[in-house]
Amino acid sequence: MIDAHHHIWLQKDLPWLLGPEQPRIFGPYAAIKRDYEIEEFLGDITGLGISKSVYVQANWPVDRFEDEVAWVQSVADARGWPHAIVGYADFTEPDIRPQLERLKGYPLMRGIRQQFHWHRNPLYRFAARPDLASDPTVRKNIARLADYGWSFDLQVFADQMQGAARLAAACPEVTFILQHAGMLEDTTEAGISAWSDGMARLADCPNVVSKLSGFGTFIHRNDPGFIARMIAETVGIFGADRCLFGSNFPIEKIWVTYDDLLSAFQAGAARLTTDQRKAIFEETAQRIYRI
Repeated sequence: MIDAHHHIWLQKDLPWLLGPEQPRIFGPYAAIKRDYEIEEFLGDITGLGISKSVYVQANWPVDRFEDEVAWVQSVADARGWPHAIVGYADFTEPDIRPQLERLKGYPLMRGIRQQFHWHRNPLYRFAARPDLASDPTVRKNIARLADYGWSFDLQVFADQMQGAARLAAACPEVTFILQHAGMLEDTTEAGISAWSDGMARLADCPNVVSKLSGFGTFIHRNDPGFIARMIAETVGIFGADRCLFGSNFPIEKIWVTYDDLLSAFQAGAARLTTDQRKAIFEETAQRIYRI
């Protein structure tokens, strides 16, 4: 199995992990306000059948985006984990190419994430404004990823999905990996309907796949029933060959062990066929991240 979404970090390089605890989208995080290095991650997955993993950027200071990739590459060189890196770059800059050129020499680079999610609730807000996916400069810069063979990890809420779908359609040579299956945070009937409609728009773009991860982000717990529902609905929209599992560790470690998290995902996918489960837990990530 492949974990297509985890983070490792050093406190000294992540100011938001230091000092007084500030409100975060995932709730109180005192338990992870410390180093989380590859040895602890490997301990968390021992005996669980995880054979490869993908590191996704962890919001280092933006002027140190190359330092983050260089450090993770050095960890991989020393320990053999992780097997792919998703770095950071700022697509609002007039020309993204100087940043991408700085990253292209790292062998494990496979893609870029810049978080576009914006919400009316300030606690859920990350991007400076809600419409980055519609920005012409952003669109031009994301299209440049095709020159490097890199993907874009897309993170948006339901009401941003229409613009995100237009972005994906405008960049057909770039693979978009939707983070956390669209971050469903409003589980009212209206909220689920809006999420489903947005997911369908994204699924209409053949270059978009969905990551099954981060399902505890807004409920702050491991909920096997919710995980099962999210897997079923997302696979129903995208198809299993366009879905991939990610742990979002160590964020999820705030409320669950890796063993229990993986067990909940495996139980949630139990009604799928063997081929569908193989796609979700292995083949899609292998194909998308080339590992």
